[in-house]
Amino acid sequence: MTLHVGLGTFKPVTAELVHEHRMDAERWTVPEATAAALARARADRRRVVAVGTTVVRALESAAEAGDGAPAAGTGATELFIVPGYRFRVVDVLLTNFHLPRSTLLMLVSAFAGRERVLAAYREAVELGYRFFSYGDAMLAERSPDLR
Repeated sequence: MTLHVGLGTFKPVTAELVHEHRMDAERWTVPEATAAALARARADRRRVVAVGTTVVRALESAAEAGDGAPAAGTGATELFIVPGYRFRVVDVLLTNFHLPRSTLLMLVSAFAGRERVLAAYREAVELGYRFFSYGDAMLAERSPDLR
């Protein structure tokens, strides 16, 4: 599965109101084998683990394009995931720490809950973690109140 990430993913959110920020369109592809594996996981009541925020955006975009489950295919997305978004596909996310005011940090906050993410970031700063793409990572389960 692929999301062709563009500059928009990394463009800082500068809008006064987060919902005024616009993502640049990016193309996604979900192969048949991936769609079938996701369908089997759901049928077997197994969790779906995404490795990276781009995987989350691609799967959630594919789900929005279909009937709520990602179907095989290709499309374009401007999906900007912020707190309040209802995830349809992903249950667990492995990702690195992201920069402040980034669309990626907002996605993680939407996924795990803003307060939980801010607490993790405070601890990461206290412990000297690196941010962005320098080797530190977090494993987040979707917040129970966001299910």
